[in-house]
Amino acid sequence: MKSLGKLRMAAAVITIIYILIPLIVVIPASFTSANYPSFPAEGFSFQWYTELLNRPEFVEAMVNSVKFALLAAFFSVVFGTLGALAIAKYDIPGKAYLTSLLTSPLSVPQLVLGIALLIYFTPMMLAGTSTGFLLAHIVICIPYVIRLVLTGLSGFDYNLERAAAILGANPVVVFWKVTLPLIRPAIISGGLFAFLTSFDNVTVSLFMVSPDMRTLPIEIFSQMQDAYNPIVASVSSLVIFISVILIIILEKLQGVGKVFGGSHS
Repeated sequence: MKSLGKLRMAAAVITIIYILIPLIVVIPASFTSANYPSFPAEGFSFQWYTELLNRPEFVEAMVNSVKFALLAAFFSVVFGTLGALAIAKYDIPGKAYLTSLLTSPLSVPQLVLGIALLIYFTPMMLAGTSTGFLLAHIVICIPYVIRLVLTGLSGFDYNLERAAAILGANPVVVFWKVTLPLIRPAIISGGLFAFLTSFDNVTVSLFMVSPDMRTLPIEIFSQMQDAYNPIVASVSSLVIFISVILIIILEKLQGVGKVFGGSHS
């Protein structure tokens, strides 16, 4: 038994190291004083971070990424929360199939999803537009909100809603004063994960983006194709930092593992 435990520990350590290798390489490389990416970094300098302020394409891409991520998170929270409440509270025919359909973007490869959205949006004149880009991001973000809100509703005591209704509260007051406060952590977690999903997305964005509308991951991807220099490592480090902060907040609120937990049936 002890040898089995040591084997599991060794496997866990190897897995963690494998996952952290990109961080171990990218972050130190962003502080190099050389004009080319190197690991280990040659010298130590913040020049590639200050250089970002002199590169308007990265600043504009960051603004676009934050803007679309906030909008995608907002609409995903609104529609995802309403969808999760409907699934959890009402006896809808084919509820299990409906839940699988709404969360299917979690299992469909994003390359396939990007192609499908491009084919669907092109006749509607939405491909390459801000509206189409936002709708595509909402599609990939909503499943996370639904999954987290359903998880938050799995232990919900509906007697509290009934008690409030008996005391004379109308449905709006019941939702605002009883339901919403109890599922607020799940909603906030869903919004954070939706923001992170939209902010970091590359695959679907490649099919929806236009030359006049670029996000930070797309800009990094383009820079990697043209000429890889340490500024790409510094931008990537910023993206990693933002992602880690949001994941830490999400873990404190709800737990990252619950995003992929079982849904309400």
